[in-house]
Amino acid sequence: MEIWIVRHADPDYEHDSITEKGVREAELLADRLVKQDFDAAYCSPMGRAQKTASYTLAKLGMTAQTKKWLREFSGTVNDPERTNCWDRKPDYWTRIDDYYDSEKWLSVDLMKNGDVEHHYREVCDGVDELLAEHGYVKNGRIYDAVEPNGKKIVLFCHFGVESVILSRIFSISPMIMWHNFVALPTSVTRLATQEREKGKAIFTCIQYGDLGHLYAGGEKPSFQARWCEQFTDDTRHW
Repeated sequence: MEIWIVRHADPDYEHDSITEKGVREAELLADRLVKQDFDAAYCSPMGRAQKTASYTLAKLGMTAQTKKWLREFSGTVNDPERTNCWDRKPDYWTRIDDYYDSEKWLSVDLMKNGDVEHHYREVCDGVDELLAEHGYVKNGRIYDAVEPNGKKIVLFCHFGVESVILSRIFSISPMIMWHNFVALPTSVTRLATQEREKGKAIFTCIQYGDLGHLYAGGEKPSFQARWCEQFTDDTRHW
């Protein structure tokens, strides 16, 4: 089985849609994905994801099932400087070992003082239910291959929630995915099952954050979700 995870195109956050550049990105993405035979499609309820998906779905002649838990991850903390739980400065979070643990990260004081665990469990439950519907049941850090198959599904969503999805599937802390990885707009991440023992499977990442369709179409990737490479850069710092 393969899972394709696609981030929305260059966003217009004010109107929860995509920019003119985002439209070009979404069209190039559609040209890429139309070559695939997807068995099912799922989408965030948010406008920027729905708009991005619409170009691909129209070309495929498919509809997507909207899943509430695929919306951008909305866990918040009580921090006067920044309430978003998944944008933390490196000198803070890297000093706390528990942030690297798949369960203990939720027990850090900052994470406990908000609603992070509620939203994290909501996404985890959604991922587990979806994969169970497609024949793979979460069992600790692996999956019981109840109905092994070669299906291919696609999820249209957001970087924050994509990181949570991957953390659940791989049994790792999302803090690592949020801060050490970045999936730029319309990037494609692909997972495939690996069943080396009968009935026991894991998912392996065979492609992460791929933007080949943009490069092929001469479209420069968006900077959204990136931060400054150097402190003196005139780009995002916080």
